Amino acid sequence: MKRNIKKVCIALLFVAIGLTSGKAFSQNKIETQIMKDCCMMKDGKMMQMKDGKLTKMKKKVILADGTKCKPNGVCVMKDGTRIKMVEGNCIDNAGKIDDCAMGFKNPANDKKRMKS
Repeated sequence: MKRNIKKVCIALLFVAIGLTSGKAFSQNKIETQIMKDCCMMKDGKMMQMKDGKLTKMKKKVILADGTKCKPNGVCVMKDGTRIKMVEGNCIDNAGKIDDCAMGFKNPANDKKRMKS
């Protein structure tokens, strides 16, 4: 009888540890998705998020897809399209432009695109 109680307690302990560690891993996954590498316009300045650290851009940055972002807020896409970033815009390494604060594309900002 005592052996069965010990087995049940040990099994419950492993189940509790398993459930707790699963939640911890899922929280880390969410934080990683939110803190992606990108360039953004914040407070009228171009900023770069890299490895979770936000710093002011001092020189041109070339993203993984070939997009070039300049400290003045102009980004030149790999196809030559020029975009002037506005407050709250983010551009990720794939060249996708989003509204940083909301996490969705802002159609009002599409009007501000310039063709070169």
